[in-house]
Formats: sequence, C-alpha cells, structure tokens
Amino acid sequence: MSRKAEAGRSPSHSKKRSMLTRRDWLRAAALASVSYSSSGWLRTLAEDTATNPQRKRSCILLWMAGGPSQTDTFDLKPEHANGGEFKPIETSVPGIQISEHLPQVAKQMEHLSIIRSMSTREGDHQRATYLMRTGYLPQGPIHYPTLGSLISRELDPGKADLPNFISIGPNRALSPTAFGPGFLGPRYAPLVVGEGAAFMPTGEGQDVADSLRVRNLERPTGIDVKQADARLNILAQLEDDFTADRPGLIGSSHRTAYQRAIQMMRSGASSAFSLENEPAELREKYGMNQFGQGCLLARRLVEQGVPFCEVTLNNAPGTPGWDTHANNFTGVKTLSEILDPAWGTLMSDLQDRGLLDSTLIVWMGEFGRTPKINGNTGRDHFPLAWTTVLGGGGINGGQVYGSSTDDGMKVKDSPARVGDLIATVCQALGIDPMQQNMSNVGRPIRIADPEAHAIESLIAATPA
Repeated sequence: MSRKAEAGRSPSHSKKRSMLTRRDWLRAAALASVSYSSSGWLRTLAEDTATNPQRKRSCILLWMAGGPSQTDTFDLKPEHANGGEFKPIETSVPGIQISEHLPQVAKQMEHLSIIRSMSTREGDHQRATYLMRTGYLPQGPIHYPTLGSLISRELDPGKADLPNFISIGPNRALSPTAFGPGFLGPRYAPLVVGEGAAFMPTGEGQDVADSLRVRNLERPTGIDVKQADARLNILAQLEDDFTADRPGLIGSSHRTAYQRAIQMMRSGASSAFSLENEPAELREKYGMNQFGQGCLLARRLVEQGVPFCEVTLNNAPGTPGWDTHANNFTGVKTLSEILDPAWGTLMSDLQDRGLLDSTLIVWMGEFGRTPKINGNTGRDHFPLAWTTVLGGGGINGGQVYGSSTDDGMKVKDSPARVGDLIATVCQALGIDPMQQNMSNVGRPIRIADPEAHAIESLIAATPA
C-alpha cells in the first residue's frame, strides 16, 4: 500500500527553554491565581512539562455522530460542481486549506494531520459506527470493545480516583454496542456524563455545565462521613451476598459502577467536573454549549490523568446533526460554529498547559457524505472516500495524507482502512496495535485487525 504524504510541514521553531527552580515555580503558581496566562509563565512551564518522561499519554476522541461532510470541512472541492457553497481558507500551514467555517482549527494546522483517503464499505449508521469505534464489524457472539475501552486499558495508570474512560454526551441510540467495553468487561466501561442533555433548554441562571456533572456523589444533608461509610459497608455486604449466588455481567457491572462512585466521592476527584472553577473568559472561548464545555471538561480530566475521553457533537439547534440529508449547508455551518471554537481552544489550552505533546486528538465520524448534492440540498451517506483528522501528541502535524479525486467520488491515492487508522492511533500513543486480548468466546483478538498498518508518515517520535 502506498504511504505518500502530501503538503509539507511548516518550518520548525526552536524555543528557548528556561529551567525553573522550585521557588520560581511557586512564584509563578501564585501569579496564576490572578491571571493564568497574563505573564507568559505558563508556556515556559509547559515546555518543561511536555518533555517530562513521566508524563502519561492521553487521547481525546471528538466523535461526530451521523457522519460529517468531508467536502464541507476538510476536503473542499471549490473548482467542481460538487463543491457546494463553502469557500476554502488558508491554514497555518501553507498549501493546506480547510472550510471557511473552521477558522480557529485552521490556526492549529501545524499540530494536525488530515487523512483525506478513508474508505470503507459500510454506509449504514449502525454497522459503520460499530466498525469505526471497535475496528471490527459485528461477528456473531464476539463482543468487541469500543476504542476508549481498549486504549484506556493499555494506558491504565494503575490506582486512580477517576475512571480511565469518560464519555461526554454520547448518542448511543443507533449502535449501543459500539460504545461498550465488550469482552473487556465492566471494569473498562466508560463513565457516561451528559447523555441526552445536548441543547436541552436551561432555566434562567442555569449553567450548561450542570448537565456534565456526575450525579448523586454528595452525601445527604445531615449525614457525616462515619455514617456514610457505615451505610456503604452494609451495601457492600448485601451485594456480596447477592452476587455470590448470581454471578454474571449484570451484577458485576452494578458493583463496578457503585465502586467507582464511592471512590470518587471519598477522594473528592469529582471536583474535576466543576467547570465553574474555570475562568469565565476561557469557558466562553470553548463555547457555552454542551460540546464546548465537554471539550473543556475533557481537558480537565486529561489534566487529572484520565487516559481516554470522548466528546460527542451530534446535535445543534435547528439541525439533525451531521446526518445532513437535507439542508446540508445550513446544518454543517451551524455545527462548524460549535465545533470550531471548542476544538481550536482545546488545542491551544492543552498547549498552554504542556499537555498537547502528550495528548492525541482524534476527529472522526462513522463515514462521510456524498460529494454530489441531492434534491433536498443535502448530502447522503458516503463511505467510499472521506476524511478523519489526527493531531497533538504522537502525530507529525502540518500535513495531508492521501487524497480524493477532483469530484470527490473516489480515493485518488494512499487509501486508508479503518484498521490503519486504529493502528496509527495506537502507535502514536505508544501502544502495540497487535496486542491481543482474550475475547468472550476464548479467542484472542488483536486491538487492530491483523492486516492493519500504521501510517508511518503521520507518527512522530516514539512516545516515552
């Protein structure tokens, strides 16, 4: 298979790194309480943090449920009738253009790599979602784990107060099994927050962040720690007695959920979900909607050592989400105006905190949209030639891999399979994509399918 990359990287910039003494660090930290970036100390500290070999790798998946139009985001065709209404704009890397409605993302292009040659055969939401999120098509009794479960297992930091995999605002209705831990079991299931709450009306003074909290973690009024622990011990004894005679996935899942909640409650780790502790100006930059605040939450969770977070954008006021069979341009513009500030600010915020070099960002949906515009000014399901984007930690940014034909109907060169994408993600995170896990049918299954090949030109130096 051809591994040809297009477009060069922007010139590298050498930066002077200043070594900070403990006293300098404490002084800088104190200044941060006044303004987290006003004095410029944070970027200097970030440079030291990013090169620290003790820094663990993390991944944030930006999941675009419904299938975003590649022709109106990252693979525009302005010279062809299929191109539609949107105009391309230049990015921070000369020669790479993307949609005019993604100006903040365009500024981050030196940290991003676009794959314009994704190709599958799955144009059904359920099967395509399952394939993209697990790396495999449904096969009889085998319960394949979702990508977040696989990666969080491999990047497991050991004992932690927060779950290793947190899913923010998912839409699991079309393909519920594509979002679960499969044969890895409930220990690797995601903690889900904000499901079903996207763009729900809020009352006066109500913060969208309220939908992203973990519910029922605080003790009831009038109950002290000693009383709460006694009640939890009684609960544990009852569950021991119940599950002893009823082994199985349901009982195990129930216990795992309670144990997670208890651990977060006792440790105070749930404060990571308190977005009101962030500066109001920064929150507004992300966007005061669930996706924007979800991206901010993902940054806070990565900062706390959570190895895998996913944030879903599948809805917007007045649109059917990315499934734009009708009124495609109105819908994609509206969604892009939510996506752009959130994603762009996430990248710059991670960089300011020394986390971008250790955090891989993955942008994808289950397929693309037809280059040809239908009679309803829409675009239909299209798996033959579409786009995904990788960036941040482990990725050589500032390039395009592969291309589609002038009309966008076929892959022109360097086709990329789903397995290749997953192998690339794994290798960028320092994970062996050929690592095997024992399935529920007693058969070892590799993380990426055996025919997969990582796209070497996209991968930076091997992570520490």
